[in-house]
Amino acid sequence: MPGLLSDILAWVVIATFVAGVVATGRDRGLGRNVMTAGWVLFALFWLQLIPHFTLVHKSYIEGLLTIAAVPASLYAGWLLYSGRDSLFVLSRAVAAMGVVYLPFETIPALALLGTTVPAPRGVLMETVAAQTNFLIESLGYSTTMITGDEGYLNTFLWMQGTHRIEVSVVLACTGLGSIAIFAGLIAAVDAPIRRKARGLAIAVPIIYALNLLRTTFITISVGKQYFHLFVDEILFLFGSSDPYMVSFFISDRIISQVLAVVALIGITYLVVREVPELLTIIEDVLYMITGEEHDLRAELGIDVPDDRRA
Repeated sequence: MPGLLSDILAWVVIATFVAGVVATGRDRGLGRNVMTAGWVLFALFWLQLIPHFTLVHKSYIEGLLTIAAVPASLYAGWLLYSGRDSLFVLSRAVAAMGVVYLPFETIPALALLGTTVPAPRGVLMETVAAQTNFLIESLGYSTTMITGDEGYLNTFLWMQGTHRIEVSVVLACTGLGSIAIFAGLIAAVDAPIRRKARGLAIAVPIIYALNLLRTTFITISVGKQYFHLFVDEILFLFGSSDPYMVSFFISDRIISQVLAVVALIGITYLVVREVPELLTIIEDVLYMITGEEHDLRAELGIDVPDDRRA
């Protein structure tokens, strides 16, 4: 995230949703009002992230999704406030997603009893970087791992002649965001624990493995400059003047992000086969987009498993 104020706002948003979950168990009307406030705050959170994803991160896909998230959050809040109770499930999912993701994003390293407890984000980034390095070397490439700007051993150094190219594994490169999404969705629905566990057992390993392939692909592509193509056009498209960034823009911002969307759709289908209760959330999202009700269980031919055998 772009800064401390953004981190604080994120915690306020998630705390509001969590408070709404607690309130709903005691007073459904109060919970509805609290969660509606959470959606309004969520819209504000996405609004302040638009410059980060569009101007700093230079990601068209993430930028457009962030822009769309502002009215979508407000609409979800309005629908919930107006009586669409199925959105309680999506609201619980947002709360769970934040509880999984935010500690890694915002908790710094701590000094306790004369020792340093590493930040969760640092541990995760260094782990993914080390595993990415293993895959790079397994493919016959050679690079040097160095300490990055944040003080973690998460950066790869490549040399193109006398030019240094550094590729860092940041939190967004660990797959945690996608894992948090599925964890939140699965936690929010009313389904037996065993089926929820099986859903997570499907999603998490696939996401993690695909993410390692992604970081390996991007790191090699940038380090070896394999996509140094259409230089002027790509630099204009992404508002950059550094020709060494062209391979990054193509491999990450175009190829990897498009494939990530496809992969998430496929993973969602696999998880839904095990936890069809998730279709309630998908139906709500489709309703917000199309204004029409959908019965995805009937359309996809998916039945709820017999929980007596689950």
